[in-house]
Amino acid sequence: MGAGHTHGPPGHAGGRHRGRLALALVLAAGFWVVEAVTGVLTGSLALLSDAGHMAGDVLVLAVALVATRIATRTDRSGRRSFGSYRVEVFASGLAVLVMLGVAVAIAVEAVGRIGHPPPLAASPVLAVGVLVLAVNVVALLLLRAGARESLNVKGAYLEVAADAVGSVGVVVAGALVLLTGDPRWDVGIGLALAVFVAVRAVLLAREVLSVLAQHTPAGLDPEEVRTALAALPGVVDVHDLHLWTLTSGMDVATVHLVAAAGADTHAVLDAAGELMRDRFGVEHATVQIDPVDHSGCQQLRW
Repeated sequence: MGAGHTHGPPGHAGGRHRGRLALALVLAAGFWVVEAVTGVLTGSLALLSDAGHMAGDVLVLAVALVATRIATRTDRSGRRSFGSYRVEVFASGLAVLVMLGVAVAIAVEAVGRIGHPPPLAASPVLAVGVLVLAVNVVALLLLRAGARESLNVKGAYLEVAADAVGSVGVVVAGALVLLTGDPRWDVGIGLALAVFVAVRAVLLAREVLSVLAQHTPAGLDPEEVRTALAALPGVVDVHDLHLWTLTSGMDVATVHLVAAAGADTHAVLDAAGELMRDRFGVEHATVQIDPVDHSGCQQLRW
């Protein structure tokens, strides 16, 4: 009986984009102050809701940045056999909670203003909305590449994207109030923003829960993997196949292969590792080779 595994390249997706996360954080923090102060002075619900959302941006970006640092830290305790990579997924979970909290707060305030919206100074709302929208676009460009590779960065990216849409709402609300003099536009757009933010949060939550529940990674079919492994020369059976995601860009697999009598187990091991890496993109696959007459696995209770 033998076992082996393949190792992926050093580093991970989130760590490669730490500098861009830091720059996006600086931009968001600076302009959040401008938006919050203007929102308080004008009383605009759209602007205040977007300022609350941008506060969420700042928190999520800061946590994402810390998470990438922790995830790449070397474990010196010897007790974290998988490292600290999963902390990035928890950071994405925090992004979900922040987004939902902001959505609820906006909705409650909007409902409270229906029927008697306060007067609104539209010009400063419009000006600040345009300014913050420009900042969000820059932040999105900074995070776009990392969002395709890291769930942690994707959480930050979606938070900023939702805030960019919120900034568009602020601009539209300011323009409509300026043109019509009716502050109800501000309330209606604020409520629409709440719904948008909540939907984005739920979509991200589904991805986070999928990773935490150790579901098979998207794009991998367990039966296809099992069939491909069973077709390798010298393999007569495949069992105990497990596929899951450790963190973004790090899919992991374990499997037992039963080798035929007289089969070259080293060749089977190498072929299985190459198959998992080259065909299925799983860089870290732990493969155990069992002799055909080995019965140890049948004794397991789960």
